[in-house]
Amino acid sequence: MAGHGSRKVIFAALAGNTLIAITKFAAAAYTGSSAMMSEGIHSLVDTGNQGLLLYGLKKAKQPADKQHPFGYGAELYFWSFVVAILIFAVGSGVSIYEGIHKVIDPHPVSNPYVAYIVLALAMIFEAGAWFIAFKEFNRVRGKKTILAAVHDSKDPTVFTVLFEDSAAMLGLLVALLGLLGAQYLGLEWLDGAASIGIGVILACTAALLAYETKGLLIGEGASPDILAKIESIINATPAISGLNEIRSLHRGPTDILLALSVDFIDEVTAGTVEETIYSLERTIKLEIPEVTRLFIEVQAREHHEEMVREELEATSPSE
Repeated sequence: MAGHGSRKVIFAALAGNTLIAITKFAAAAYTGSSAMMSEGIHSLVDTGNQGLLLYGLKKAKQPADKQHPFGYGAELYFWSFVVAILIFAVGSGVSIYEGIHKVIDPHPVSNPYVAYIVLALAMIFEAGAWFIAFKEFNRVRGKKTILAAVHDSKDPTVFTVLFEDSAAMLGLLVALLGLLGAQYLGLEWLDGAASIGIGVILACTAALLAYETKGLLIGEGASPDILAKIESIINATPAISGLNEIRSLHRGPTDILLALSVDFIDEVTAGTVEETIYSLERTIKLEIPEVTRLFIEVQAREHHEEMVREELEATSPSE
């Protein structure tokens, strides 16, 4: 499951976006700014998204049962994907619609200085939430680049909030430029154009989040570092002559389902096989706590290779 750091990031974003959404809607109603209305919708969607992520974290903690024998860890991945869809459908869609309407039928923004004050306050709140999210993201990404860390991450909560906050900061900047252009250049349609720009930013953010969370939802394996550690444990086991195959599946950020096929030395007894498997399971789970479920298959290498060939022939397209 996602750790305490993920919850801290979500709660910080939830508190900030709630305050920002209320302030933006009040300013939009007072000034009539289309860009400000889009920003209010953006913050409202973000607030709902943080609620969904918290709900996903809670559902993912449910213990396994007969209907879901491997637990509910993937609930977090499902709700993270829903968040990406909501950003696109609600945040982006409504912002673009509002912007097109304002461009077609432009009208002046009354009391723009109120909007400027609100944007400045929103930037301060968003910057605080963004800093917390970025600090937590940096803690887990190590020396990887940002894109590589996002692609390799098995915890969508941190990078989802980080992307949302980054999109919010860009949206605030676009809204500010739109209002400035409408006021000082006399181009009232720029307020609507800013709203469209905010919608495009949200659409791009949603597409990236959907792409990353889709991979987690379908099922991604453990990292190469974890797999290498497991291989070293198996190779150091005297009774095992070789590792035939290793398959892993993340059911949650720290919930790995692991299946191994190993070939034992022919001379070992059945009792030695049992003791070795017991020892392997304890060692792997102790050294790699993310492995919550482990299945070990004892199989001669030639038999395993034969089964793999048959599987490939069965799944390959017929000519």
